[in-house]
Amino acid sequence: MKAILPLLFLLPSLTAGAQGGYHPRDTSYSIHSSYLKIRKDHPNVVPVYPHLPAGVVADTNVVYATVDSARDLHLDIWRPGNPVRLRPAVIMIHGGGWTTGSKENLIPMAQQLAARGYVTITPEYRLSAEAPYPAGVCDLKLAVRWARANAAVYGIDTSRIAAFGASAGAHLASLLGTTNDLDLYDSGHPLEQHSAAVQAVLNIDGIASFVHPEAEPEWTGRSATAWLGTYGEGNDRWRAASPLEYAGAATPPFLFVNSSYPRFHAGRDDLLAILDRYGIYHEEHTFAGSPHAFWLLEPWFTPTLAYTVKFLEEVFPK
Repeated sequence: MKAILPLLFLLPSLTAGAQGGYHPRDTSYSIHSSYLKIRKDHPNVVPVYPHLPAGVVADTNVVYATVDSARDLHLDIWRPGNPVRLRPAVIMIHGGGWTTGSKENLIPMAQQLAARGYVTITPEYRLSAEAPYPAGVCDLKLAVRWARANAAVYGIDTSRIAAFGASAGAHLASLLGTTNDLDLYDSGHPLEQHSAAVQAVLNIDGIASFVHPEAEPEWTGRSATAWLGTYGEGNDRWRAASPLEYAGAATPPFLFVNSSYPRFHAGRDDLLAILDRYGIYHEEHTFAGSPHAFWLLEPWFTPTLAYTVKFLEEVFPK
């Protein structure tokens, strides 16, 4: 597969439904748009676009579920071409403030992890303009279930599935991991015979709580309010969507890789304290002076990949 040209990341996206309907998606948050924004303050940054490594094979735009009777949800799978054993899988969840972005944003990281022996899966999920909380969470639970249902096809070790997310995707990955043992997001789909549990979470600059004092910028922010509604008395939806609320003895190992912006760390330290209390493995790394969306660009892409691989090797030893 050739590298995708930067221009493609600027184009609007239309997602086809099972009955021929189309669902517009805001894809303005992309690798290229992040590069154009970040280079103003960091002129030496380099965007990392998709480029298929040798030995990696791909199945793209596979339908993993149909929701609302006519809405197909798609994912891409990247994996070593000659599997000799079952391999850990990583569900890779794109960011964009729950309102924008696309699965294509994490393809470069997914491809590089596949080159290192992992089966990586980049799913789309419904964004706030199409369906607000909790629809996207339910979609991603289905993606995990789909991975287990199709494990034999793609050589997946169903006991070793991680959720990797960036920005809003990191929050969603964290919510998947902290609700492993709960049925909050069950949707009555046939795939529910397969577990939606993940055995590790990799949080790349995403918040762990919407109601923590550190999350105050989100309370009036356009993105969070579009997804959750107005922040007000009670804040039940905001609290229900906060991974920190569910952290405990059943929480899987966590990796945090963060930028220098505190607003994207909201609730992280409290969650780490809970993991410490229960002796659950975790790592935390921060890039001093870095922007948000650092994982899309060099000089931060490669060390983020290194932290990711190191963590996965620790929690999923070969």
